[in-house]
Amino acid sequence: MSLYFHGNAPLKFQHQYLVTLNYIIPYLEAKKVFREGMKVLEIGCGEGGVLKAFIERGCICTGMDLSESKIENGKKLLSDEIAAGKMELFTADIYDEKVMDAFRGKFDLIVLKDTIEHIPDQERVMKQLPVYLKEGGVFFFAFPPWCMPFGGHQQTASTKLGKMPWMHLLPRNIYKSWLKFTKERPAVIEALLEIHDTQISINRFERICKKTGYSVADRRLYLLNPIYRYKFGRSPRVQFSTVASLPVLRDFVTTGVYYILKRA
Repeated sequence: MSLYFHGNAPLKFQHQYLVTLNYIIPYLEAKKVFREGMKVLEIGCGEGGVLKAFIERGCICTGMDLSESKIENGKKLLSDEIAAGKMELFTADIYDEKVMDAFRGKFDLIVLKDTIEHIPDQERVMKQLPVYLKEGGVFFFAFPPWCMPFGGHQQTASTKLGKMPWMHLLPRNIYKSWLKFTKERPAVIEALLEIHDTQISINRFERICKKTGYSVADRRLYLLNPIYRYKFGRSPRVQFSTVASLPVLRDFVTTGVYYILKRA
């Protein structure tokens, strides 16, 4: 079976809320890019657990996601915050001209947490994001690097054989055949192949940032991703500095990365 929290929207919401409250916001504070009263946009917000933590710290938040069902779940989970005018949630496409006109240059902080690895044309989205940022604003990204043991999100598979570490690094056709052999559900296979097609490694992400006009203001690599505290009861651990400096090795043993980006 799939891990117990996959498909459990309230529990995933709680995990995202806790990791943001206890790790992401403190990281942003330590780097002096967080303040109360900021206007925060999260793209790919899901049910909005990340934004709940920002609201509690005095921010005004907007969440956008392509999934109507996730947004509807979020509206239920954040009904009090929405009613108080602290939160807006939309099923929206950031390339839509009406969306751009409504939110152009509005936000101090734009967040993409566990989102960039789901986006096929990553360069295009990176070029689009500045439309929504105020002058002097910053971006926060968090994602699992492609080559780490479960960088293909195969932990979401329903079969034990589908969950094997580094299995996603197989060539696409072989990986697809393996998933079919394990009798994985077609919808899960489609989702896992989507991740396989994006393959966002640390090096690739930084190359895209440079190419699309971003500078890395700060980067933190994790041997054990902070979200593991809530998913698996494992304490987070920052990656060893020696490993973090090795471009090939670090991707295989770094389970999460945090980035603060600015326009170059």
